[in-house]
Amino acid sequence: MFESSAEKIPDSCLIVIYGASGDLTKRMLIPSLYKLYIENNLKNNFSILGFSRKEMDDNEFRKKMFESVMEYNEDKSLQMDHLEEFCKNLYYVRAGYDDIESYKNLKSHIEEIDKKKNLSGNILLYMAVPPDNLPDIIEKTGKIGLNKPLNEGSWTRIILEKPFGHDLESAIKLNKLTEKYFSEKQIYRIDHYLGKESVQNILVTRFSNMIFEPLWNRNYIDRVEITSAESIGIENRGGYYESSGALRDVVQNHLMQIVAYISMEPPSTFDSNSIRDESMKVFQSLRFLKAEEVESNVIRGQYTASHVNGKTIAGYREEANVSPVSRTETFVAMKFFIDNWRWGGVPFYIRTGKRMPTRVTEIVIHFKPTPHYLFKRKTDIAESYNMLVIRIQPDEGILIKFAMKVPGTDFKLQNVNMDFHYSDLLNVKLPSAYEKLLLDCIQGDSTLFLRADAVEACWKFVQPILDAWKKYPEIKIYGYPAGTWGPECSDDLIVEKELQWRYPCKNKSNDGLYCEL
Repeated sequence: MFESSAEKIPDSCLIVIYGASGDLTKRMLIPSLYKLYIENNLKNNFSILGFSRKEMDDNEFRKKMFESVMEYNEDKSLQMDHLEEFCKNLYYVRAGYDDIESYKNLKSHIEEIDKKKNLSGNILLYMAVPPDNLPDIIEKTGKIGLNKPLNEGSWTRIILEKPFGHDLESAIKLNKLTEKYFSEKQIYRIDHYLGKESVQNILVTRFSNMIFEPLWNRNYIDRVEITSAESIGIENRGGYYESSGALRDVVQNHLMQIVAYISMEPPSTFDSNSIRDESMKVFQSLRFLKAEEVESNVIRGQYTASHVNGKTIAGYREEANVSPVSRTETFVAMKFFIDNWRWGGVPFYIRTGKRMPTRVTEIVIHFKPTPHYLFKRKTDIAESYNMLVIRIQPDEGILIKFAMKVPGTDFKLQNVNMDFHYSDLLNVKLPSAYEKLLLDCIQGDSTLFLRADAVEACWKFVQPILDAWKKYPEIKIYGYPAGTWGPECSDDLIVEKELQWRYPCKNKSNDGLYCEL
């Protein structure tokens, strides 16, 4: 039986944020922790200690975080007295990430705050730092003993932000280094997609409704399609994105986790180990692409300059800190298979891209058509496929498409929609992904966090693609105008030539920016 977070009592703890002066802290972490505070999901005797390279004292840090909550908190009806009380629990220590003395100073501050605030010795270390700094920070944190509980009966946990390595080799090295100082039970690898309410609802949709689960297999499903589109570009992150690209940035982590939730077997019990064991079985069943198969099964693209809604949008190669001859992909579409009893022969299609017509992440389950067409269809062959659409963002919800008779004397059909939106729920606020995941970590629930074996398994799947792109420069990278749905040849991945990707806008042109479920 699953015990919800709301039914658990959170422990007192000190949350140490490495990289506390960065964007992640001010945009996501502090606003999320504030929401936990005002909703009574943090005990009164909690504290937050910032550890970063910028020169600040406690008061300056509190002022900056106060302003961050004011700017980024979604609930604009803030109570100033509550926010001021929250900020009194904030402290700051300047860091020299390569200086062991900084870590000794950090430890002294931790021990002092823990004693002063009676925090029971529970420590949560959040690594909101650039990937290049992470190995050295973990090493020094472990060497000065911050990897161990402060006293008997207390706990120490560490949260690692993605990316978990740059490739398979570096991911293995990072796992080995982390496990040198922390046990797997202490390590929480965070992927914020798993904290989204609609992603968690995939499991409920599948495993609590008999109208879905009996059909959830190769006998009734024709194909599975997952789209994660962004309307923005790289947002002044040219230096990072040049070394990353869409395959590393989105496919290897976010989309592979969604694939696992969609295709996993029902766990025997709803607990962390059972769910993550079933996810791992999916990753072990992925059919790896051979080098000679990459070009025909993976399409990569790069957005080019275009006019969108009257504005001139620069191409990727024109962005700051991007090479004018860059071959870094801002779009990936791919087809692959899961070789197990449930999914044998069912193609999975995933795509992600920057500078697309709208921001949307959704899963589309295409059910097989009826074996014999008795009735005339109003439109094309795609109308003969029933669909289940799970919208992750924005306007989270679920939609079912099925055929109905068009009123009249003849038996003509057209598809109609039956849908549910989370926004239809009155007086219910969706917690942010970070709010949910931070609370889970404080409560010791690792269900929605990644294990080391899952991280490495996902890298093993994408590594042959990265290797093929590096080894065979003749594999094309297609340009696509900013504001479009990527290279048109991505439609060619779908086996049936009459079919194409689902386009969740009114049309495929630059003008079709309305995102409809």
